[in-house]
Amino acid sequence: MTATSKVGQTANPKEPLKQASKMSMVRALLPIVGLVIVFLIFNILTNFRMIRNMPLVLSQIYVTMIATTGVFFIMTMGGLDFSQGSILGIASIVVCMVSKVSVPLSIVSGIAAGAMIGAFNGYFYVYRKIKSFIVTICTMFLFRGFIKYMTTNAPVAGSAALINYDSTGLKVALTLIVLIVGFVVFRYTKFGTYLKAIGAGEKAAMFSGIRTDHMKFWIYVLSGAITGFAAFINVIKVGSVTSSGGNQLETQILIALVLGGMPISGGAKVRFENIIVGSLLYIVLNSGLTMMGFSTQMMQLIQGIIFLVFVAVFADRQSLQVIK
Repeated sequence: MTATSKVGQTANPKEPLKQASKMSMVRALLPIVGLVIVFLIFNILTNFRMIRNMPLVLSQIYVTMIATTGVFFIMTMGGLDFSQGSILGIASIVVCMVSKVSVPLSIVSGIAAGAMIGAFNGYFYVYRKIKSFIVTICTMFLFRGFIKYMTTNAPVAGSAALINYDSTGLKVALTLIVLIVGFVVFRYTKFGTYLKAIGAGEKAAMFSGIRTDHMKFWIYVLSGAITGFAAFINVIKVGSVTSSGGNQLETQILIALVLGGMPISGGAKVRFENIIVGSLLYIVLNSGLTMMGFSTQMMQLIQGIIFLVFVAVFADRQSLQVIK
């Protein structure tokens, strides 16, 4: 009786669950704590220049945060998309060209252009069974070449009326609309549940009745459309597009999501807050390093180290064995 009671006291079946719950809580709080710490450190190191220049710092976040929302949906189901910068560049060219006819029509045209490229990615990924990272890397180079061709002689200029839309209030409102709609749909509808189920296990999701191929295709279309919408905000700042339009956006999005605590493999541990916290953390980190006078190479080195640390913390090793 004594031995049995001792065994019962030492072997607590709930202990592993408690430890897993604590680890999950730490992972959820780490990006928020990191954001606060990084913000405070850079303000101290720059003599509080960051706080004084917050409008300038935040002016860089709108396009990144909107485009990140679309990629968030893709990564939730376990996919990847490296073509976002090229999508933004193409959609921005379309917005500029159509804006000479009608600015509202240019917004719709940018969304349509982004959706078409997303459909192109989705077709080869879903129906031709090519890995998502291979497809999107190919389209990244394909459409980047098209952007350079279109801007060889001169930047593609839009209507002069575009500059009139460059107001902080409008950009904040459009960003909030995308985030609020995305949050409600992801958190309170079957849409988010299906995405998490596909990310956690595609075969199990398929056997449960989810049309996985249909879902995956339309998520790429949706992501492209959202980035096409972000192209309007991208264009109104200067009213034109150069050969570097959208350059490195895919890298910014990936870093932002990982810094926000987004598991690379997607699945049930994904939180919509990863978009907001990650985008803010990336912009604060990038702006802080710039204000401190670091060279581009040193900034990339520091960002790479931080990115690697966060991947090591948030990556699900078992899920990463299968690349979709």
